[in-house]
Amino acid sequence: MALTTFKSIVKSKGGIKVEGDTRGFKVIFDEPMELGGTNEGMNPVEMQLNTLGACQIITAKVHAPRFGVQIDDMWVEVEGDLDLRGFQGVPGVKSGILEIRFVMHFVTDAPENKVKDLAKEVERLCPIGSTLTSGVDVKEIEVVVEKMIKS
Repeated sequence: MALTTFKSIVKSKGGIKVEGDTRGFKVIFDEPMELGGTNEGMNPVEMQLNTLGACQIITAKVHAPRFGVQIDDMWVEVEGDLDLRGFQGVPGVKSGILEIRFVMHFVTDAPENKVKDLAKEVERLCPIGSTLTSGVDVKEIEVVVEKMIKS
């Protein structure tokens, strides 16, 4: 099995704002003001929805030639439901997204049946979609406590 390991470093940037860094590309995560943030970036749930849509578009564009589909433009509408009580620690309430719904929009002259076949292939092969629908083991390797050096 050929594995490729992807790595990110995610750091606190004050308050609840966070910066993710992967291969030198940076992204800011934050929460809207009504949830205690400064509204300087998407929150992690919104980012997850965006990663699903982005992955679907990339997957479609990579595999479209096999289906004889020329994609002139594409976008995905993605939405998900989250019960904030789970994040707040209310017993018995799931802390994750309960359901994700999406609509893929294709601008193309290709026949509808070919586009629908491509869309099925996108659902089958999109790594983010596959991860969300089949689950993945998330393993804590260790916890490191860094001591502040006071001068």
